[in-house]
Amino acid sequence: MKPKDQTMAKFILTFFSIFSLRINHFFGYLIGRYLYLFNTESKKVVTKNISLCFPKLSAKLQRNLIKNILIESGKSLSESGFIWLNSFDHNAAHVNRIQDRNIAQINGPIIFLTPHFGCWELTARIISIIRPVTYLYKPLRKPKEEAFLLSIRAQHDLFMAPANKKGIFKLQRALSAQGAIGILPDQDPGEQGGILSPFFGHDAQTMTLLVKLARKNDAKVVLAWCERLNLGRGYELNFKAIDVLSESGNLKDDVALMNKVIENLVKTKPEQYLWNYKRFKSEIDYRA
Repeated sequence: MKPKDQTMAKFILTFFSIFSLRINHFFGYLIGRYLYLFNTESKKVVTKNISLCFPKLSAKLQRNLIKNILIESGKSLSESGFIWLNSFDHNAAHVNRIQDRNIAQINGPIIFLTPHFGCWELTARIISIIRPVTYLYKPLRKPKEEAFLLSIRAQHDLFMAPANKKGIFKLQRALSAQGAIGILPDQDPGEQGGILSPFFGHDAQTMTLLVKLARKNDAKVVLAWCERLNLGRGYELNFKAIDVLSESGNLKDDVALMNKVIENLVKTKPEQYLWNYKRFKSEIDYRA
């Protein structure tokens, strides 16, 4: 990113950080409407993904879902500044309810499975208020961008581990110390870090790291997600103890269980999932 682009990005984030959440999400709504009304790349990707994953929906219902997904995507963009450039305590004040908080405080090694659903950035921040946690993230290529990203993410008891050998060692070290880690496993990690596994009935390249660490460390796995409430009314943070380790002990079965857990969550509020990600490259030609 060029210096001018960096300055512009920081200005946009700062702009969105100064408004109330209600106004912030209104801006997000406008961004989403733009993404839907025009032939944007986001709309193209979302349309292909929804057509593949929800084939039984009528054309009208698919269009309505696509519109709502893009509106939520717009809110996700606008709320980035609101989340990142305000304090953790400021963020926490907008979480109206924490469901089953006690699950996040259980003893022993714990892995928070955090899908790209709702406001996942807020999920990590609030967990770090409850207990220290180390989250896996994809490092950026340019050092200045990487430093900026870490400066707004790695604060208080939220620690970051890059998605490489050094980062995986950091995650393992946290688990060995009976600590907590967080992983967002629903994006393509590449052939070396993932396998094809069913997701909404279709093969998707899926990360294996979470289930491998869970089995190796006998770690408890907790599904953690932060639902975005309507009209800028805040968020609801949820925790649910889950089982992603199959009786067979087979890696493919473990990963399939994990994907099914994520799929079941997405079905509750499909508009809040990150559908503008090119997840099904083995089945969809996103270039067409």
